[in-house]
Amino acid sequence: MSRHRRPQGFQRTDRIADQIQRELARVLRFEMKDPRVDMVTIQDVRVSRDLSFADVYFTLLGQDADAGTEAEAVLGGAAGFLRSALAQTLNTRTTPRLRFHYDLTPENASRLSQLIDEARAEDRAQSPDQDDQDHD
Repeated sequence: MSRHRRPQGFQRTDRIADQIQRELARVLRFEMKDPRVDMVTIQDVRVSRDLSFADVYFTLLGQDADAGTEAEAVLGGAAGFLRSALAQTLNTRTTPRLRFHYDLTPENASRLSQLIDEARAEDRAQSPDQDDQDHD
């Protein structure tokens, strides 16, 4: 067994990603004054192994994809400010460069759920006696 083997648990990049996520949420809430990023929720942060980049995935509460694209541009423009705010709290030699991505997962999940509900309603409408047999 090699003595340089990584433990099978929480890696350093995961801890740094969690810290970046918490700190970005705080900075966006209390220090960013742009209304286009008012309702941003940081969903996930993935840090590269060498800590050079951090991919930040976010959603907007109650907004559509167009607002998400606009917020992505705003956050990209504010990346330098956000990175310097992170540098004050991260205990790393370098602070990762931030890349923001609008996360479509909640919208896609909602759309899929709606499609499933519609398909189930259509099935019930085509064979209403099937439900009666299931409950007997």
